[in-house]
Amino acid sequence: MGIDFGSILTALGILFFALLIRGVFTLLVINRLVKMAEKTSNKIDDKLIIAMKGPIRFIPVVIGIYFALEVPSFADDPAFDAGASKVVRSLIVVNLFWALYCAISPLTFVLGKLEEIFSTELVNFLVKIMKGVIAGIGFATVLELWGIQVGPIIAGLGIVGVAVALGAQDLFKNLISGFLILAEKRFKAGDWVKVDGIVEGTVEKIGFRSTLVRRFDKAPTIVPNATFADKAVTNFSEMTHRRIYWKIGVEYSTTVAQMQVITEQIKGYLLGNADFAQPEEATMFVVTDSFNDSSIDIMIYCFTKTTNWGEWLDIKQDFAYAIKGIVETAGSSFAFPSLSVYAGTGAETPEPFEPPPDFKKGHFRQEGGMLFESE
Repeated sequence: MGIDFGSILTALGILFFALLIRGVFTLLVINRLVKMAEKTSNKIDDKLIIAMKGPIRFIPVVIGIYFALEVPSFADDPAFDAGASKVVRSLIVVNLFWALYCAISPLTFVLGKLEEIFSTELVNFLVKIMKGVIAGIGFATVLELWGIQVGPIIAGLGIVGVAVALGAQDLFKNLISGFLILAEKRFKAGDWVKVDGIVEGTVEKIGFRSTLVRRFDKAPTIVPNATFADKAVTNFSEMTHRRIYWKIGVEYSTTVAQMQVITEQIKGYLLGNADFAQPEEATMFVVTDSFNDSSIDIMIYCFTKTTNWGEWLDIKQDFAYAIKGIVETAGSSFAFPSLSVYAGTGAETPEPFEPPPDFKKGHFRQEGGMLFESE
């Protein structure tokens, strides 16, 4: 091409100088922008400046490459000059779209209102889609600068996409289910959920193909999102109250007056107690319910105001102590399964069993259907 060694050294020198001043240029520009941002009351411009640091640092490099390629010996060759022009324009396009890509995260406050309608995870997914769209448009723009038609490529990808979709139906089913989970806000990270027959635990991460649920034994379980569409899902974190449902049995020797005292005092413990939901908030029953085999059963059905498991256990424990005290104070006792055997009248007394005279401790032998010790 007729390019001498001196021109190459000149171009390399220009590039080296551009790299040297890049730090100084970035420092001056960033400091100037930071001072301007400090005059405003919002913090968005501060975050935007920090995010744009990379593209700003790349500006001196682009300028250096432009001047390096404009060295007279390089510019004299038409083919080289055309290629150099495409390179410079491509770098400018890359830097512009890089700046847009970096600006998306600080500007997500625009989507903040959507979190009131959709979940945070879905908003984050929309941000990722926006970044992907910008990266795709930037890549297509660079291809167009080099004379590569994007339309046929997209058409080809469409045909390939149809083939992939036919062979990956489960993948797309999981993706659609994941989108619906986020859009409908069925549950979120941190919720306690139970999937019938699959898993029960705390949701750690919701993806678009699968969801990570950590069981209470701390073992992680990855559940395909399609499972949440096929199975019943219980979200315990959405409980407004937590239930206590007991049946306590007292002895049959308990009198009616004692039964009335026990039920009234248990109900009195619940009414007005700040730990329990009152009848106008949730169902509350303390009633004599049934006659069991060994006991008279009292049903206790109530709800605590807290849904926290640890607090609920403490409240339930105190309630159990109170019930035991009420039953004992009333002069009754708790029943337990028992069996009574009554001797019939007029029955003959069986003859006492006497072992054989030669019975000794040791080995036994069988004779005539009976066991005898071997001599």
